Amino acid sequence: MATATYLIALGSNRRSRHGPPASTLRAAATRLPGRVTALSPVISSAPLGPSHRRYANAAALVESELAPPAMLSALKAIERDFGRRRGRRWGARVLDLDIVLWSGGRWQERALTIPHAAFRDRAFVLCPAAAIARGWRDPVTGLTLAQLRARLTGARAIPRSRPRW
Repeated sequence: MATATYLIALGSNRRSRHGPPASTLRAAATRLPGRVTALSPVISSAPLGPSHRRYANAAALVESELAPPAMLSALKAIERDFGRRRGRRWGARVLDLDIVLWSGGRWQERALTIPHAAFRDRAFVLCPAAAIARGWRDPVTGLTLAQLRARLTGARAIPRSRPRW
């Protein structure tokens, strides 16, 4: 396979042997398979689901010759090496690595869907991603990451109420 570019989302909300979640993300970024061409700043976000711990989130652009299934397998191996264990969905985790986008457009198979199914609704993915790849277009909507982020996080006008008299 020719070299492809991947947008990888990184998340953590538990300490690892590398330290607190933000340090865990920085350590994980050095292990991503391929050449990391950009790494976003780490942001803090509220958890989804039952976890009560805040998350550290980031995004990375990675150039790799791996096909999407091989990239997924490599990311899962890194998660395991960092101490991630299968457990409750949406629970606390040492490390979460997800393929959000890749330069090949769409990919669909039982174990992997690209673009990531929920990334358009997650500010904790879009904010770091737009910081490093604002012009990358979602192959489904045609919108850039900057546009998707603005749609999700932008200020919304407060509807004017009509006077009741």
